[in-house]
Amino acid sequence: MLAPNKTSFITKIISLFSVVRGYNIAILVLAQYLAAIFIFSPQKSLRTVLLNPQLFYIVFATICVVASGYIINSFYDVKTDQINRPQKVKIDALVSEKTKLTVYFTLNFLGFIFGMLVSYRAAIFFGSYIFLIWFYSHKLKKYPMVQTFSATILAVLPFFAILMYYKHFTSIVFVHGVFVFLLLFIRELVKDLEKIQGNLLENINTITIKYGEQFVKKFATTLSILVLIPVYVLVHYPEIGLMKYYFFGALFLVPVFIFFLWKSNSVKHYVLLHNLLKIIIVIGVFSLVLIDRSVLIDRIL
Repeated sequence: MLAPNKTSFITKIISLFSVVRGYNIAILVLAQYLAAIFIFSPQKSLRTVLLNPQLFYIVFATICVVASGYIINSFYDVKTDQINRPQKVKIDALVSEKTKLTVYFTLNFLGFIFGMLVSYRAAIFFGSYIFLIWFYSHKLKKYPMVQTFSATILAVLPFFAILMYYKHFTSIVFVHGVFVFLLLFIRELVKDLEKIQGNLLENINTITIKYGEQFVKKFATTLSILVLIPVYVLVHYPEIGLMKYYFFGALFLVPVFIFFLWKSNSVKHYVLLHNLLKIIIVIGVFSLVLIDRSVLIDRIL
């Protein structure tokens, strides 16, 4: 008699994990901690960084507000996702809308409270971030170019929380930020191409629908070429250590991406390109450990 209930509970947990994009949040958390270790506090011991309660509060607040953002987005995107991502919608639907809303408000409350535990500025930052996510979902999505730009900004903002805490703003941090921003912007453009069928059927005005696929491809190509500028600058920074090989790889992958972008003419192709960009981003996160391997070994030992 217990087995069905247990299965139902596990299924709902999986469904909620899908709604809040748990895999994306896991990568974000990893990126925040690796950035804290290798970029913002390279002189501190690994134990000091990992056991820093205020860093934990910032990361946990980020988890809460980003997860709540995915929940509110799922409400606004449900119609297009039924066409573009039918399997995901079926999984997400295993959790009731009432439960999702309860989790949404709970996560926002926790995000604000944990921000307050750091400082009133952190609380204001996360409170503003919560509002911006809602405003993006409710209003900004109606304006094609603004929607894509604001989605990229919202994806980058969690790293500003870490930056504000450590107050460690250098030229290398700025250039790396430009690289990440451009990469995420390109990903948003590819996502727009990927979702064209659902957006067309639901009469949602996106960049692709308003300006056409050729325009979006030209725009993505221009941004891809611009990515090479911060890449070129970063490989000449001795501070990035062996991570320079990641950027050498990017120098090779960007032309490959541009080539296949112009060869793509179906949703399946755009999904593959989107996944390629995800892989590049995830590898970039793990590559942060290459900034100084000796430091990592010394900290562990």
